[in-house]
Amino acid sequence: MQLLVYILVYPLLWFISILPFPIFYKVSDAVYLLLYYVIGYRKELVLKNLKMCFPEKTEEELLLIRKKFYKHMCDLFFEMIKSLSISDKELRERVKFHNLELLEKYARENKSVILLCGHYANYEWVLSLSKHIKHKGFGIYAPLSNKYFDRLVKKTRRQQDGELITKSETPKTILRNYKNNILALYGFVNDQSPMPSQARYWRDFFGITVPVHTAAETFAKKFDHAVVFFCAKKVKRGYYETTIIDITDSPKSFPDYKITDIYTELLEKEIRHQPEYYLWTHNRFKHRDKVPEEFQKK
Repeated sequence: MQLLVYILVYPLLWFISILPFPIFYKVSDAVYLLLYYVIGYRKELVLKNLKMCFPEKTEEELLLIRKKFYKHMCDLFFEMIKSLSISDKELRERVKFHNLELLEKYARENKSVILLCGHYANYEWVLSLSKHIKHKGFGIYAPLSNKYFDRLVKKTRRQQDGELITKSETPKTILRNYKNNILALYGFVNDQSPMPSQARYWRDFFGITVPVHTAAETFAKKFDHAVVFFCAKKVKRGYYETTIIDITDSPKSFPDYKITDIYTELLEKEIRHQPEYYLWTHNRFKHRDKVPEEFQKK
């Protein structure tokens, strides 16, 4: 069944990916109208999340952010499809990286890097960073249930000089690269919500106490990797810029969870600047009523 679905769907995806950008975004517009006005996919959840995060905003302001978010989300979905055929030249024109000098410095020092970012702007195209640096790029991801599409996604990322690894593969990959003195950069999209039973740390995110992932900080300390934040910006439709912000080159000197705190604060600041470019369909606050006693606000 998985193979049949792949055989039927892949030609359509490829056709969409090779459409000229003006037509390509017209299709995205059409899907937005269907998704927002007809299907209403997760509209209530998105508005609920926005109300919790921006209690100071009016209903009218929140509804406008929601509408802009759905337009961006459709563009993001189609830009993921565009990755199947987009050329290096097109990608370099549409995704700009600032402060690459920082990664060049770490490369000269033979220092591997943990890169932290959130589900903000286009967090897929930024994987092309691997083409601009000396580090070997690894992206931590959740594998797709369809193994044929999963192979396709991994193949597409390899064309951008990046390699996708699952959460379970991450520890052994980092250890192997460390032992073999392989200069590497590991990209963690670090804003998803862990299960409460697996969470070691809870903290405020938009004033709401939630569980947060701490594995990236743990790896940085264990292997003495530098830590940076990927600050993204959507310049205009189909064009993105990212600035690499240094967090630390000596993670072991930080108290536990301090690096995670800094990352979370940087992410929140990024989202507050233009909230419509964050992935609000994630149920990020679903565990807010399960806060362990030691992390509850006094």
